[in-house]
Amino acid sequence: MWASPFSRRVELALKLKAIPYQYIEEDLPNKTPSLLRYNPIHKKVPVLVHNDKPVAESMVIIEYMDETWENNPILPRDPYERAMARFYAKFIDDKLLPTLAKLGQTAGKEKEETIEEIHEQLKILEDELKGKQFFGGQRIGYLDIVAMILAWLHLAGEITGQKILSAEKFPLIYEWIERVMKMEVVNECLIPEEKLR
Repeated sequence: MWASPFSRRVELALKLKAIPYQYIEEDLPNKTPSLLRYNPIHKKVPVLVHNDKPVAESMVIIEYMDETWENNPILPRDPYERAMARFYAKFIDDKLLPTLAKLGQTAGKEKEETIEEIHEQLKILEDELKGKQFFGGQRIGYLDIVAMILAWLHLAGEITGQKILSAEKFPLIYEWIERVMKMEVVNECLIPEEKLR
């Protein structure tokens, strides 16, 4: 599904690891028997089918790929760094994404409070980028893939005029977005701008 940032994560990881794959588009309101067979619990995308065995949930899929195909590692090899990458990835999925989702359902003072909460969460990620080119260090990695939602948030803000991210408030995140947006492999996996309008 083109609008799923979770599917885009998996697609980016597949491309970074140079794993050949077949992309199958899903119409989620009309789930196919194949999707229901491969992901009967959550009934959603993404699902990776490898050797006729399904693996669901984007972060689980990426970790599975990294363990199965050792070329171009995505997760850090150091156990502590790997744990921290997982920790911040979980922070993005469990804290930041629900707050971003809440933004579209609020107005007035509640919207202002939600934006303030988002800014507090972005500050945590800003601090994590200090002294690094990428969240993964000197090259794109696991946390960068999960954090790609920030690039989409930036693009959506450019289109809608509702800018949550600014270079003044979050210079390191802004520089990171500019850096990853220059990467061809990342651009291939972004939600098409015309779909955001």
